[in-house]
Amino acid sequence: MSDAPEAPRLAQTFEEVEDALLSRWPETRLEPSLDRIQAFTELLGDPQRGYPVIHLTGTNGKTSTSRMIDTLLRALDLRTGRFTSPHVERMSERICVDGEPLSDEDFVRAFNDVAPYTHLVDAEQDHPLSFFETVVGMAYAAFADAPVDVAVVEVGMGGSWDATNVVDAAVAVVLPVSVDHAAYLGDTPVDIAMEKAGIIKPGSVAVLAQQEPGVAAILLERAAEVGATVAREGVEFGVVSRVPAVGGQVVSLQGLHARYDEIFLPLYGAHQAQNAAVALAAVEAFAGEQHPLDEEVVRAAFAEVTSPGRMEIVRRSPTIVLDAAHNPHGAEALGAAIEDSFTFSPLIGVVGVMGDKDHEGLLTALEPHLAHIVCTQNSTDRALPADRLAEVAQEIFGEDRVSVTPRLSDAIEAAATLAEAGEAFGDPLGSGAVLVTGSVVTVGEARSLLVRKERR
Repeated sequence: MSDAPEAPRLAQTFEEVEDALLSRWPETRLEPSLDRIQAFTELLGDPQRGYPVIHLTGTNGKTSTSRMIDTLLRALDLRTGRFTSPHVERMSERICVDGEPLSDEDFVRAFNDVAPYTHLVDAEQDHPLSFFETVVGMAYAAFADAPVDVAVVEVGMGGSWDATNVVDAAVAVVLPVSVDHAAYLGDTPVDIAMEKAGIIKPGSVAVLAQQEPGVAAILLERAAEVGATVAREGVEFGVVSRVPAVGGQVVSLQGLHARYDEIFLPLYGAHQAQNAAVALAAVEAFAGEQHPLDEEVVRAAFAEVTSPGRMEIVRRSPTIVLDAAHNPHGAEALGAAIEDSFTFSPLIGVVGVMGDKDHEGLLTALEPHLAHIVCTQNSTDRALPADRLAEVAQEIFGEDRVSVTPRLSDAIEAAATLAEAGEAFGDPLGSGAVLVTGSVVTVGEARSLLVRKERR
């Protein structure tokens, strides 16, 4: 038995809840077992059995797609719960009801509702409940208390052994699979697909984004094994057409039961159009063929979609864009979206990454799109030091296109100065911009610096 935390006292403030949760195993520490979360949810009365679930996995695009699914479901007058991770700015963003994060007061209440049971699990298991497992329990209990009509749940990492996977989802969504978290999930997309396929359960509908052939084979094999119905992007549904537009793009989508034309999506890039097609198919699968979606309802819902920190413009003069790409696959999609939707010249990158990520692959994907890169770091212990990132960047960009500014706020200011001085890059008439990327944490800290919001 491990040393278990003492029985927690009830928290009074949001900050006390944060401290209590962060004192547990971090999200980056994984012990592949559902024993702890099953014991926890059982003590809570298995709240996750009280509502149907749409469960999402994949390497990139989960949060954006979850938000689209949530918005579509609410447009159908359904009360939704949404669990996503990691958060961009505040921990409470992870648990949303009716599209809104829990208020500080509700987040404290959600913690206090489950806190008395955490030490019981800790005492009986070889390892204590982790941060992530505890927040999953909070979310499932909060959704039952609301109560919600349907929960949209994003896995934290992988699938089979992810703490969210104590649900038997009505709809299992698998977004594109590539390599990330290799130390835990495997070194190839096929290895990773075997783990992610675990969210596909007997009787569910598996909505599958377009995958490389080896990954698709693994997912289809799992669906056949458990008797799940399959809907595949490019076969049963998909993007018919897309045209970049001011503030986003206009898309036509083929759904499972109907075609939806000229839909405005206020997000940038082909990858977001694909996410929209997946989201639409997931909601159609959930609603069933007997309940077709009204095209005007779909149109209105997609027009309201937001995804903070995903190709998000937060400032003008110069333009500052935030994107949470943190692996090569995400950086490639980001680069394609930049070329597709913008004519920034010069585009200055502010990049801060985590030490356990493939930063060389990420920088290589970004290099064709950036005139200059300012290497920085976020405030967490996992952050790769800016000077070490710069060493790798110099090999890829060349010394003249790389600078180092460890403090994020200073890095953004330095990048803005470079963006405004277009003539230094041979483009005196250019429309310079700044792109902050490399990590969800880096983007979240930048967003806190750049976006003023009312705190609840």
